[in-house]
Amino acid sequence: MKEYLRETASQTAGPYVHIGLAPHAAGFSIFEKNFTHTLTNAQTEGERITLEGRVFDGSGTPVRDVLLEVWQANAAGRYNHPADQQHHKNIDENFRGWGRTCSDFDSEIWRFETIKPGQVTGRDGRLMAPHLSLWIVARGINLGLHTRMYFSDEQAANAQDPVLNLIEWEVRRNTLIGRREQRGKETVYCFDIFLQGEHETVFFDL
Repeated sequence: MKEYLRETASQTAGPYVHIGLAPHAAGFSIFEKNFTHTLTNAQTEGERITLEGRVFDGSGTPVRDVLLEVWQANAAGRYNHPADQQHHKNIDENFRGWGRTCSDFDSEIWRFETIKPGQVTGRDGRLMAPHLSLWIVARGINLGLHTRMYFSDEQAANAQDPVLNLIEWEVRRNTLIGRREQRGKETVYCFDIFLQGEHETVFFDL
């Protein structure tokens, strides 16, 4: 008779996921190198931008202890990763292309300080519109959620993007668009994420 191994018990992330994964957000300094919300340094090429938003649960309540990771191409449209074979595009050694942040306990807002990415060539050779990939984890989420943020001022590129065009309804596509605002010298893209409900953000099964 064939024996089956019992499944290991699991639980959702939290409520203190930020202490282990982003201790700086909780006021701890336990790692030699912290992964923070800042992806750039003074020599990074490209247009400096700030991303900010809130994450809402199904009842419309902001999630205060959510953790987000961002992964993006540089200003030339190339990822700082060996799997990116776009050798005609330069790697920016001053741009990591990956960051981690948590929502602020008081304001409920999460932020990334980065640069606007260039267009990436997809596996089929088609150009994708500038975008960032986001991963979200929090209490009540069994598996991390994957989504993208596109840019409101890239309408022509967005209209040709092969991923956005897979989403049938425009109202659903709009859940992936970050809204550009100019606050003095700071360029901010506002991007709220809705985990459930009427305005639920499009998530991708990766």
